[in-house]
Amino acid sequence: MRKWWKRLRFVVHIRRFLPFLFEFFVSREVPMRKKAFSVGLFLLYMVLPFDLIPDWLALFGFIDDFAVLMFILQQVIKMAPISLKEKYNL
Repeated sequence: MRKWWKRLRFVVHIRRFLPFLFEFFVSREVPMRKKAFSVGLFLLYMVLPFDLIPDWLALFGFIDDFAVLMFILQQVIKMAPISLKEKYNL
């Protein structure tokens, strides 16, 4: 649970997370299949209109969207090489 909270704080501080994502996608250490899988997860999330909680319910409607996005970002972090995780303290 502590690791998840640490990663959530990292994502919330978007200025630190964007360089991590950029380096993940341009790094030669990350295999192309992992990069494609990450992009595929995000595109699948964008294409499928499935919501557990409708977005018109104000703040509550975005909770499931946030959870799915956090899952995708968690998978990207898991696929990152150890050197990249250490550089960004993940």
